[in-house]
This record gives sequence, structure tokens and C-alpha cells, in this order.
Amino acid sequence: MTKIQNPFSDTDLSLEIAQNETEQALSGADDGELYIEQSCSESFGFDDGRLKNASYDASRGFGLRRVIGDSSGFAHSTEMTPAALRRAALAVRGADRGRTGNWADNPPRTNQRLYGDFDPTLSPDFATKSALLKEIDTYLREKDPRVIQVSASLAAEQSNITILRPSMDPIFDSRPLVRIGISVTVEQNGRRETGYMGAGGRSSYDKWIASSSWKSMADDALRQALINLEAIDISGGEMDVVLGPGWPGILFHEAVGHGLEGDFNRKGESAFSGKTGERVAAKGVTLVDDGTIAERRGSLSVDDEGTPTQRTVLIEDGILKGYMQDRQNARLMGVASTGNGRRESFSCPPMPRMTNTVMQAGDLDPKEILASLENGLYAVNFGGGQVDITSGKFVFQCTLAYLVKNGKIGAPVKGATLIGDGPTALTKISMIGNDMALDPGVGVCGKAGQGVPVGVGQPTLKIGGLTVGGAG
Repeated sequence: MTKIQNPFSDTDLSLEIAQNETEQALSGADDGELYIEQSCSESFGFDDGRLKNASYDASRGFGLRRVIGDSSGFAHSTEMTPAALRRAALAVRGADRGRTGNWADNPPRTNQRLYGDFDPTLSPDFATKSALLKEIDTYLREKDPRVIQVSASLAAEQSNITILRPSMDPIFDSRPLVRIGISVTVEQNGRRETGYMGAGGRSSYDKWIASSSWKSMADDALRQALINLEAIDISGGEMDVVLGPGWPGILFHEAVGHGLEGDFNRKGESAFSGKTGERVAAKGVTLVDDGTIAERRGSLSVDDEGTPTQRTVLIEDGILKGYMQDRQNARLMGVASTGNGRRESFSCPPMPRMTNTVMQAGDLDPKEILASLENGLYAVNFGGGQVDITSGKFVFQCTLAYLVKNGKIGAPVKGATLIGDGPTALTKISMIGNDMALDPGVGVCGKAGQGVPVGVGQPTLKIGGLTVGGAG
């Protein structure tokens, strides 16, 4: 790994002291680590024709975790001193309960670098970013007189991490992340509708703020808003649904992906618990979690325990192959970590989390899939939703969807929701397109109060017999 900025600069700690304290703090444990993070972040929001907010934040701190059996002790602090580290060491021993552990093998080393070693908050400068947001506002207002509101945002962060473990050289990683978002509201005959487009990844701003890139995003947001001006109410009922490629993969991320995380399965709380080797989806369905896709939002060179990320096959041709694992759950289940131990920040303990969860392509032309839909819904984009993580029951709002009759795309609809459960939906997939696409880079996943950046992807899919809620 590329060595990053010294995390101990301007502190009373040194790498040598931190390593010694970590050795002592984790003596007699099964596992654990000292996770040190330096981060800086910025955000810009343009609304109502002006720059409404601009912020910059910086933080530094550590999290110390000691694992014994199925218990763990965790303490964190922003005070980077030997005394604070020793206090944390005393606190985490509360997990022992009189037990002594057997130290697990440390994770393998890696030289993979999935993103550059730079700080995206440094370039371009403040004036350039502010001017760009204003330019986006002007572009959309001049493009169509029906535009009454434009909101544009930029956000970037840089996180430098250091992971210390007994009997192992330090692990360093430097993680950039950027995002741009454009929302536009239009009005016609007293009716208002909104469209949104966002994108980003683990790269510099350059890729996303190039004129061709942001104009394409702005045009797409406007197109969605104008389409929704023509949307009609939809009557609810059970019908076949075709999901578009890319971002609609968020449905399976939420309704299926969480159920394939190791902790839920170890505890028997998932609909997929104990079903390894069994058919859980229709033939042709292959679902992977891949943290190694270069510059993607959910990708990491190493996870937050220091394990290299990998491409993990979860379901292959409909058969459950395994789960996403952090170190603790993997050890307790007698398998290897898959590099899915993730945390929101130094103040949070790691847990099994998704990275980029992708359904693989099939061999059908998307036009053939749509042509097969006699009377159903073509869902192109999703907004918010509600999911029961363990059962996979979901309700997702469609922000861009169309009625389809006899294979022909008809009127756009408003107020459509998809209702079902992920495990059942997997078995009802009847057609899989050859057009797999990744989302544009906007996903944030929540679990146990922690949010982490993620990616999703899928091809065009046909699912039979979903319940569609509507206004009619």
C-alpha cells in the first residue's frame, strides 16, 4: 500500500508507541485492531439561484477493538495521546468476561490500489466550484422555461487510515470520494414535478465536472422532470414488472443483499440462513459483491479491518454459494473473511457490509424482455423505500416508470410503488438482459446506525407477479 500522511503528526503519539500499546491492549484476545483515521470533507449547495452553503470539516481519531469469542469491546477517542489509548485499552477488556482468546491469523497483505493517492478537496479551488454550480443553474433555466427551481451540489472527502494489529506491519490506505448532484423542478399548468441525477466515485472531481459530464447529468434530470409532468395515476394490483439496468439494483441490494451478510446468517436471523448450496433464486441469477472495481463508490483496497477486498460470488445460477464476511463472523462460522468488514468512521466498530453488489448479465436483448411484457410496469428509476433487512420485505417508490401493454411502452405513471420480498422476488425472475450497468455512484447504505458508500448494478430484469401499489 502507498504510505499516506503521517497520522501522528502534531500529536503525543508515535507509530512505535501506538504499536506497543496495541500489542498490550490486544494481548490474550482472539482478534482486534487499532483503527486510526484522519479525514477532511467539504460540501457545496446551490439553491434558489445562489450558493446557500459551503462547509469544510476535518477530524482525526482512533477506534480500538478487542474481540473474544462472539463478544467485542470497542472504545474510541479524538484525543491522540498514549494516555487516551491506555484508557481505551482498559475499557475494551470488558469484553473478556474472564476468558482468554487465541489470536487469529492476520489478514494477507496486498499491493492493489483501486484509486489514486490524492485529496479531492484541494482542487479545483472554491471559486471554480462555486462558479460551476451557478453555471449548472443558468444552463437549466435557459434550456426550458418551465424550470422553476434548480438545486446543485458538490461533495468530496479524503480519508487516510492506518490499521495496527499485533505482529503485523501497519496497513495504510488513502481514500478519496466525490459526488455531484443535480435536481430540477418544472411547472406546467399548475403542476410541479422534479427530476434528479447524481454521480461520483473514488476519483478527483475532474471526471464529473467536465462540461460534457455535468451537462449530460443536467439534461437527464430535466428529462425525468418533464416526463413526470405527463405521468398518470396507476391502479394497484399484481403484475409483471421489468426493472431497468443500473440503479434499480438498489432493490436487490436492500431486499436481498443485507440478508446475505454474515452476522444475520450466523445468528439465524436471515431468510437465507443455513441454505448454502440450495436453490434460492431462478436459474440464470448470479449475484456478486465486488469491492475491487476501480474507482467505484463502494470499492476499497482493503476493508476497515485490513483485509483485501475481493469479488465474492453470493448466488451462482440461482444457488446460494456463501455470505459476505468480516473477520469475527467468519471465524465463528469457520470460513474466511471476504473483505467486507466496514465501518462509518473511527468512532464505529466494523461489521459485515456490502461494497458493490451486482447482479450479472444474462444473454437476452432488453428489447425482447420489454416485448414479452403483456400488461405490466417498466420501472426505470427508484427513490426511497422501506425494507425489513432480515425478511427482505420491501416497499420501493418508483420515480420514473411506464405502463407497458402488449410489449409497447405507454404512458409514464406517478405514485407507483413495488411491494414484495427479496427472497421471493429472486425466484420470480424470468428474463435477464445482456445490458448489465453499474449505478452512477450515489449509493449510501445504512445498517445499525452506520452509513457507508456503496455501489449497485444489474441488467434489465423481468420479475413476475410483483404487487404494484398506486393511487388508483
